[in-house]
Amino acid sequence: MTTTEAHQQIRILVQAAAQACEDKKGEDTRILELDPIDAGLSDFFLVTSATNDRQAIAISDEVEHRLKKEFGVYPNSVEGRRKGDWILLDYVDFVVHVFLTERRAFYDIERLRKSARPLSPAEFDAELKAALAEKTLAARSKKPAKVKALAAKTEKEPKPKKAAIKKVAAKVPVAKKATKVTAVKKTARKKTASGATKRNA
Repeated sequence: MTTTEAHQQIRILVQAAAQACEDKKGEDTRILELDPIDAGLSDFFLVTSATNDRQAIAISDEVEHRLKKEFGVYPNSVEGRRKGDWILLDYVDFVVHVFLTERRAFYDIERLRKSARPLSPAEFDAELKAALAEKTLAARSKKPAKVKALAAKTEKEPKPKKAAIKKVAAKVPVAKKATKVTAVKKTARKKTASGATKRNA
């Protein structure tokens, strides 16, 4: 898998996690695309808010369940589930933060990551779809290796010249073909004549 393909796969996982947050009524869901220099190991932070600890736990459970069920991906570690005011699911390439609204305002993780590019799930989804469409078009425009080799081979082969075609045509025995056709016609006439003679008799 190339670096671009791996990055797209991570984006698909982040999008699925964001959708799980939205489905469980997470508020002000944001995806922070982290600066590669500043990020360390992670590429994305997914941040969402819950109105109470039960909702925060429900959101984190839904994210974990969906990624496990649809992609077979498990978090590397989960922290804060017991308290429920800030739950962190670490998937290495991205981290999901589920905050209580007042905790999110207090820690202000978006401000701490100023170099990150904040995106809404809809913007993130639009970018992902555009990247996948571009990849599909690129794959369709590439010719298979066999077709390319065949095209190259036919280009190298010299095309027959008109003089050569005329020589070959001149060698074909046209007279014999005409003789055969005449013999067939004569036989047909004889049969017709003999049939007519029998009827008259």
